[in-house]
Amino acid sequence: MPDVTQPRGDLLQAVVRRLPLYTLAAFLLGAVVLSAIAWTTYAQVGDVDGHPYLDGPAWLDAWFQGDSGWYYAIAEHGYYYTPGQQSPIAFFPVFPLLVYAAGQLLGGDFSTAAGLVTLVCAAGALMLFADWVRSRLAPRAAVLAVAVALLYPYSFFLYGSGYSDASFLLSTLGAFALLERRHYVLAGLVGALATAGRPVGVAVAVGLVVRAAEMIAEDRAARREVPVLVGSGPPAQDERPDPDQGPVPVRALLAAVPQMRWRQAALLLSGAGLLSWMAYLAVRFGDPVAFATVQGAPGWDQPGGPRTWFKIGFFGAIRHGNWDVVVLVVPQALACLAAVLLVRTVWRRFGWGYTAYTVVSLAIPLIGTKDFMGSGRYVLAAYPVLAAAGYVLAGDRRPRWLAPVVLAVLLVGLCIATVAFVNGVEVS
Repeated sequence: MPDVTQPRGDLLQAVVRRLPLYTLAAFLLGAVVLSAIAWTTYAQVGDVDGHPYLDGPAWLDAWFQGDSGWYYAIAEHGYYYTPGQQSPIAFFPVFPLLVYAAGQLLGGDFSTAAGLVTLVCAAGALMLFADWVRSRLAPRAAVLAVAVALLYPYSFFLYGSGYSDASFLLSTLGAFALLERRHYVLAGLVGALATAGRPVGVAVAVGLVVRAAEMIAEDRAARREVPVLVGSGPPAQDERPDPDQGPVPVRALLAAVPQMRWRQAALLLSGAGLLSWMAYLAVRFGDPVAFATVQGAPGWDQPGGPRTWFKIGFFGAIRHGNWDVVVLVVPQALACLAAVLLVRTVWRRFGWGYTAYTVVSLAIPLIGTKDFMGSGRYVLAAYPVLAAAGYVLAGDRRPRWLAPVVLAVLLVGLCIATVAFVNGVEVS
């Protein structure tokens, strides 16, 4: 029987040692609870119009909303492109390929496959996230970071929706995890899945290269401080500079670039996913960037240009009192603002590589969306800001009640977003 008088710090240490497993258990519990909420809502709403093929479990069919139909169509019929109209080439290929493969195992039931692929990928991604934060944050901060990731309102996309967010997170976290273990070729190959999975995948390629240079700079700094015998390999993790001292200086980072060798150059393989997708679009449809061109089609109305960059649609909706739109996009704009404000904490705690990834992964949707629609779940992709949020909430100068209150607000938002999504509202 465990000692109930065990100090609180020791309990936290015990939890953190098994944090990926506890995270998996918490995710499964959350999936059950949210699926129950979704199923109850779905029973009131009724079947989704235009989706007669939904014949799977009701708790999964409830999540089949919004862009799930596009991924189903790609798995069922493949890609096509009609210039000037919404077309499936807007959606990158990794997730629909996974849905197609899983659907074949399920006898062609691609709608059920989409939900199951999301659940499996999300479970793996969250376990990798838990492993990442426990090696970089104090125990309480690590636990809070996982809680933020699980309860972030737009995390409902991880609990069974047929969207690509979970598969992208899995490939991204997997690529960085392999890099940290110095499996450069494997990191580049898994990174290629990320760049072929979402438009923001280019952030993964940038982050991997910057992080590799940073690791060289950290190793050099550690060798100056810790005697290392020739042939003994790189210094251990606990021999590297204290993260409380901040990231390596810019000069050291730049000096590390010429030290990069062919094994680090293998990280450039991560760009192969995007290049392959562009090559496919060029050969089949004559436009290597058709995934961006199609964004200007009626219904999406997000062509590149100042009107999109400066969010004229967002401010216009507020000025004209279009509250149906405002209530959807303002929370996403606030989520983006919070993420941007946390970037400095990401830099101080996690270094240049993860900051580069975060900045690019936030910049692409911030620049590419006319009114912040969709940016709520893109913040989820910038996972270092979720870890930074956990670090901030765990700060010694923060009142003890702050973290529980914030987590409670996030939970309420998560439940509201789930109900709205199942009702067919374009939440993000």
